[in-house]
Amino acid sequence: MTALIQLHLLQPGQRGTISRIGGEGALRRRFVEMGIVKGETILIERHAPLGDPVEYFIKGYHLALRKEEAAHIEVMLDGAANG
Repeated sequence: MTALIQLHLLQPGQRGTISRIGGEGALRRRFVEMGIVKGETILIERHAPLGDPVEYFIKGYHLALRKEEAAHIEVMLDGAANG
């Protein structure tokens, strides 16, 4: 069974498929420019030492997003955590 969750709530090693992208205007356009589009798979790599930003892996590259930015993105979990 899959669950819908905000991107910033994933734990390192978890993978999800982007299902909804929130935000407006420049923020939404920036997400698209970075490759964050509906249907893409995204993997959480690690948290920064103080917890923000968080490093993700999408479309073959590493991407760092602040938690407040990642909260605008909803993903469907792709099963159990992958190490």
